[in-house]
Amino acid sequence: AKEAHWMYCDPVEGRLPEEGTNEAATDTHVLELLGVEPEPGTEFTVTFEVDGHETTQSFVLCGWWEYDTAIVANHILIPESRLDEILQEVGVTPPGSDQMTGSWNLDVMLENGARSIESDLEQILKNAGYQTEDASNPDTYVNIGVNWGYTGAQFSGRMDPTTLLLVVGILLLILLTGYLIIYNVFQISAAGDIRFYGLLKTIGTTPGQLRRIVRFQALALSLCGIPLGLFLGWLLGGALTPVIVEKLDGVVSLVSLNPLIFVGSGIFALLTVLISCYRPGRMAGRVSPVEAVRYTEGASPKQRGEKKGGGRNGKRVSLFSMARANLGRSRGKTVVTILSLSLAVVLFAVTVTLVNSFDMDKYIANFTASDFILADAGQFQTGGDSFNEDMALPETAVDAAWAQGGIADGGRVYGRTSSVQEFVSEEYFRTANGWWSTPENLDRLVSLSEKTEDGRIADNAQLYGMEPFALDHLTVLEGDLSLLYEPGGNYVAAVYRDDDYGDPIMDSHWARLGDTVTLRYVEEYEYYNPDTGEVYGSWEDVPENIVYSSRAVKYRDVEYTVAALVTVPMALSYRYYGDDEFVLNAQTFIRDTGTDSVMYYAFDMTDEAADASMEAFLQDYTENTAPWLDYESKAIYAAEFDGFRNMFLLLGGALSFIVALVGVLNFFNAILTGITSRRRELAVLQSIGMTGRQMKTMLALEGLLYTCGALALALALIVGTAPFLGRAVGSLIWFFTWHLTLWPVFLFLPAFVLLGIGIPVASCRAAQKYSVVERLRVE
Repeated sequence: AKEAHWMYCDPVEGRLPEEGTNEAATDTHVLELLGVEPEPGTEFTVTFEVDGHETTQSFVLCGWWEYDTAIVANHILIPESRLDEILQEVGVTPPGSDQMTGSWNLDVMLENGARSIESDLEQILKNAGYQTEDASNPDTYVNIGVNWGYTGAQFSGRMDPTTLLLVVGILLLILLTGYLIIYNVFQISAAGDIRFYGLLKTIGTTPGQLRRIVRFQALALSLCGIPLGLFLGWLLGGALTPVIVEKLDGVVSLVSLNPLIFVGSGIFALLTVLISCYRPGRMAGRVSPVEAVRYTEGASPKQRGEKKGGGRNGKRVSLFSMARANLGRSRGKTVVTILSLSLAVVLFAVTVTLVNSFDMDKYIANFTASDFILADAGQFQTGGDSFNEDMALPETAVDAAWAQGGIADGGRVYGRTSSVQEFVSEEYFRTANGWWSTPENLDRLVSLSEKTEDGRIADNAQLYGMEPFALDHLTVLEGDLSLLYEPGGNYVAAVYRDDDYGDPIMDSHWARLGDTVTLRYVEEYEYYNPDTGEVYGSWEDVPENIVYSSRAVKYRDVEYTVAALVTVPMALSYRYYGDDEFVLNAQTFIRDTGTDSVMYYAFDMTDEAADASMEAFLQDYTENTAPWLDYESKAIYAAEFDGFRNMFLLLGGALSFIVALVGVLNFFNAILTGITSRRRELAVLQSIGMTGRQMKTMLALEGLLYTCGALALALALIVGTAPFLGRAVGSLIWFFTWHLTLWPVFLFLPAFVLLGIGIPVASCRAAQKYSVVERLRVE
């Protein structure tokens, strides 16, 4: 059941097969191809090969799951007991002649998850006596790699000090927002009740008791707020998590309740509350009764004396200078408020920048090379049959596609269906085959291989025949492909493999630019016993369970010049590797191999309307007219890409909204605290001639200084961290091209202007409900 889950084979209806039964579970695509309705208990029959032996078996359907077009693999799950019966029936003893049939694969989940896959694998191999560094020691060397999909593992492996500092800084800023809102709430409460605390001191209340009063208020609020927050968090997480997981691995997950998450979140929230109320509690405990009565935010009893002239340094006092001076009264609060507001802008801008930097062209190019690719369905299946003449795409399918109109250009990729050999040095042969052979088996393989007079070993080669449209989609590493466009020329391109990031692996092929390559087209083999020399003739005459070898007895040798070194897009490749590969011109391929089996037909459309029309046609054609065929399109992977990008936008947008809400509340608290603590001072200003309009203007300017300062800080943070963030994410996600996006900053500008004016003016109006005399009398 665990293995089925890891392979995304969890039945959405029914269940997995049980031991000792004839049951089977599969996906809806297999059932559709077989013409079977997905109903429990339905019997279906399948013909397939087991180690080269064809067999037909019947099963009873017990469960099924939806087919995912982006995960090109089909499975039919049967009980182990039923597998043993089939192996016995066809006479195959695991692992069979292909070294795979009936064999076991061990899949494990690491204790540390995706956080340290590479280091964990290295430690496991080290414990077993193997190593990953010295490839020249094949007895102990094991090659490993980490799939780019495990972004957490890639991140831990590629993290440099700059990236680490950046990530820690972002996390601290996010955590700081929770502290800021709680701190400001208690700061306002303490400032509003400061005279009450002063009166308590006059009747004998100690500073410690006042601090405990503030702390008990915080705990009382936490008793109500934390459970509510956990509940809302569970609702939000329950809604977002399935969306995110579905986009990451294509499987809809069930969200379960983990008590540890809720306990940890509750403790963290409680600690944040206690830390946040420390300073307000200390302020309440340290204030004297006289200071409490005269308390004004930012004022200090030590700052006395008269200023001469029209203002500071003799300069004229203006509403703007008064607003700026008011922000300087409590620099800590000003910094906290501006930082809180700017953080929302930074997070949203970074989210939009990341989303816009996800490169759809890079993403789609990894899966398909043109608008559409049409082929036998088996060619798109992971772990399917090797390409053979029975999988050749019929010309009628190509004609049917062209009959729809709207095709801008297209081309065929021919696949090898006959035997072709190359000749390589023994050193290269040992290196290429040493990845999966023990030294003993490798020695045996070398001794059984056919050799030329100069000691070169005959090895299998893989060929492509490509028309110009397909040639246009190759990536040229060295050389010039123009020679391959000439019909009938004896030129080839040597195919090199590349890694997940598109970087070529230059030791994956022996041929170099300008080399002469001899390819042997074998028409007939002779099989013999290498120990006795007995010749068996054809393959059918070879006895079972004996050691045999083969040699070409009827063949043609053709020489070619390597015109270019290239990589082939995965979408146009055989989708498996092992033999060295060469690309030939289509006419040359047909002439020399004597075959014309089309592996793919790839084509582009003229416009989006034609694209949509062809998508609908091919979907119907491959489901009803020719169900043994299938297709890939950019639209399928573009939809998957959009879903992946929208997942990031959803997550980042939700986080930005929460942080923005906290920032606005902090801003509101800061303005309200300032007006509340200065109500007597503002009343005095009005009593000596300041009009209500001037007061609102001054407070609005204060608000604008907050919001515009936040935008300026956000812009500086985004531009300053852009080079580091782009490099960090680019090393993590292979389909990423950095594009700095600043329009989200300016998108916030009108909203921040409204906030900067609206909240101070509204708060001022609320304070002005009382007359100047009434406010002057308030102690």
